Amino acid sequence: MSRIVRLNLVAGLGIAMALPALAAGTSQSLSTETTMTTLIRDVNAQTRATLSISVVGEDGQPVSGAVVIKDGGKAIAGTVLNPQGQTTATLVLSPGSHNLTAEYSGSGTYLPSASVVAPVSAATSATPDFSVSINPGSLSLTAGQSGTATVSITPVNASSLTAPMFVTLSCSTLPDQSKCTFTPENVEILPGATADVTSTLVLATQAASSAKAEPPTHANSTALAIMFPGALGLAGLAFGTRRRRWISRMMLIALVSLVATLGMTACSPLYYYKNHGPPTNLPTPSGTYSVNIDAQSSNGVTAITHNTTLALTVK
Repeated sequence: MSRIVRLNLVAGLGIAMALPALAAGTSQSLSTETTMTTLIRDVNAQTRATLSISVVGEDGQPVSGAVVIKDGGKAIAGTVLNPQGQTTATLVLSPGSHNLTAEYSGSGTYLPSASVVAPVSAATSATPDFSVSINPGSLSLTAGQSGTATVSITPVNASSLTAPMFVTLSCSTLPDQSKCTFTPENVEILPGATADVTSTLVLATQAASSAKAEPPTHANSTALAIMFPGALGLAGLAFGTRRRRWISRMMLIALVSLVATLGMTACSPLYYYKNHGPPTNLPTPSGTYSVNIDAQSSNGVTAITHNTTLALTVK
């Protein structure tokens, strides 16, 4: 049995989210309208909220950038608008009352705005579970910088636990040349717990670099690379002294010449490394990304997996 509730909510143009600095005068000048439609489903005593969000500028054009989803004023997730100025996010809500809003962060010449509040009541579960959220819901970094956010795991019906529940955190859909770490990576929900358990997420990007490191020398390896085939050639020469001596000598000369040439020309990786240095570090590509924050717990038989999203902007 499932319960479906649909709420249609529309914000006013450029709802008082512009900072005082904007009023003082910046390149941002066009107000925006953020709308949010909320679809609530109760399935297996779990409440899922699917949020359909749209942001349009006062010039009638769809806008780009990040949207932060808040519950009672606290950020719980972030998402990224597509080229049509739309996005969808699905949240698993902990039991109780929630007041959800979608806040557009602003971009280029467009001002921030927010949807009106969507009140939601989530069902009470009889099965041990958890929900996951992240604050802040968006990070804006220059390539080479790192940012931090707090991931919160909210226990659901932990009073039914007979042993601690361990939740493992990870992230996916990261842009190239970036990585994330969690401290701690595994969090513990104790039986009867009601308070959130938190972990610190560090998201690191990479700047471009043209520095060249001095390669280590491998004189011994190079010498062996030349001497070993040469020794084999000498052995072959001695073996063939009685038969076709001139052919054996020619083969030896050709073999030693080939090895020496490979060791001293651009066909050798060591030659290239010494003369050109290591490859340059590529930067994290600029853009706006939706990074998945995944949380998983298992009792050895079944796994519980929930996720939220973080909007990452790389400049």
